[in-house]
Amino acid sequence: MSWGDGLAHWTDGTTAFISVAFSWRLHHARLLAEYYRTRGYRVRAGGAVLAIPENRATLDGLVEYGGIVDALPRHNPDATRSSRGCPVGCWFCIVPKSEGTTLTLLPEFTPRAILCDNNVSALPAAYQEHIIRRYEQTQTALLDVNGGFEPHTFDGETYQRWKQINRGAWRFGFDEIKEADAVAEMVHILKDEPSRKKRAYVLIGNEPIASCYERVRKVIEWGCEPFCQPLLPLDARDRHHYLIRDDWTADKLKDFTRYFNRFVWRTVPLKDYRYGGRYSFAEVTL
Repeated sequence: MSWGDGLAHWTDGTTAFISVAFSWRLHHARLLAEYYRTRGYRVRAGGAVLAIPENRATLDGLVEYGGIVDALPRHNPDATRSSRGCPVGCWFCIVPKSEGTTLTLLPEFTPRAILCDNNVSALPAAYQEHIIRRYEQTQTALLDVNGGFEPHTFDGETYQRWKQINRGAWRFGFDEIKEADAVAEMVHILKDEPSRKKRAYVLIGNEPIASCYERVRKVIEWGCEPFCQPLLPLDARDRHHYLIRDDWTADKLKDFTRYFNRFVWRTVPLKDYRYGGRYSFAEVTL
């Protein structure tokens, strides 16, 4: 179940295909496009990041866009998806711009170990049951619902439906403090699951430090494991090209992420955490 490095490429006849998952891989995608062009290939490029005009500018004049090619297995042969799009429309997410806010169902999908739909619990109940039947009929183990569930649409029926086949963690997002009630309700539904199987993806940098910390503390208090994700612009040129807002700095975003994602929180209070000689949070009121 190993993922690639965010850039996949292959040839089919006289056409070369390039799929870009992360905007900071666009420079390498351009080098690949130039390589294939010098060898006489027609080059087609795709990937969610190319929905942003600033990102397309890197490849314009070298590649063609358009059409739908299932490149996901090229990034991970164990990955699949049964739908595209997400109705939530989060401003910081690439999906509304690349796939839209209307759910597009792909009923003939191939079941694989990793299901990468953007918002599984927002799918119609009958279609969720269709997905589950496909996994059961093909005797395919579902090891990771990678795109996760949406707390606002997750209910007891969703849990009963998916616990039949979900062998991996229950992934969900906690992006803003106003979502606390919905997340708390989802956690309550998952109360019988071990903490390691309740994985909350906590966006940081979009709200002041105190608010982000409150969200992470709630996740831990509710018996879940947090995974912090710093806010990135949709045209980030490297994985540490953060959007700096409120009282955050780049160092604080890095340190906060390390502290929680490396489970340092289990042994050291945040105010005492030190990395590279920095006490990033010693003077922050939390």
